[in-house]
Amino acid sequence: MVRAFPDIEGRSGFASAATESGPNVRDAASAYRYLTGVWPEAANIDCDADFDRHVLASILALASSEGSDLAAQAGLTEADLGDLFSRCFPARGVESCSDQQASVVDADEIEMVRELLLENRSSEGECGRWLAAMIARRAMEPNHLWEDLGLRDRSELTRLIARHFAPLALRNDKNMRWKRFIYRMMCEDDGFVMCSTPVCSNCADYQLCYGAETGSSRVASTAQQPATPADGQTV
Repeated sequence: MVRAFPDIEGRSGFASAATESGPNVRDAASAYRYLTGVWPEAANIDCDADFDRHVLASILALASSEGSDLAAQAGLTEADLGDLFSRCFPARGVESCSDQQASVVDADEIEMVRELLLENRSSEGECGRWLAAMIARRAMEPNHLWEDLGLRDRSELTRLIARHFAPLALRNDKNMRWKRFIYRMMCEDDGFVMCSTPVCSNCADYQLCYGAETGSSRVASTAQQPATPADGQTV
């Protein structure tokens, strides 16, 4: 079992709740801060390594706030989750601490999305494999994919796909919404046609595929917080 948060939240104004495994916090922003040392709005993602860590922390922080088993909500096995923490967030860990019911998801559909991502993987190392599984699971949630990954905006998801799944990024040359595009690729790879017309601009569903992905980060702090590292950590 991945261990819970320590009680860092008394200094920040976020509510915390005690459990048998120790104090833990219930909101995604505080989980992100605990993992990385900064609030999500202050994350520095200039280099690829910091960007990857930001993405992983965002997914884990959001998943931990949703209830049920953290590994399942994040799309990982317990072994992979433990390996991720030991490699990317040493001496840190989070666990689900919400009373919300977990989403009902289709395991076969998750596997199909994961396989598509793995087939288009362009990065070396474990991070790309973890992300394929995590994106596949989070794609089952109802919001824009970037929102359900806990990212700050769509551009971060575009960077993520371009970095770890470059062939997909190249195929999405018209900038279709990522969740719609992934499912379109799954259909085409299986010999099916998802679209009702051959020309996107003539389609009645054009806005569903290409409309602006407005929204706000599901991991963003709900109140203005000082952008100072916690416990001397940096991202």
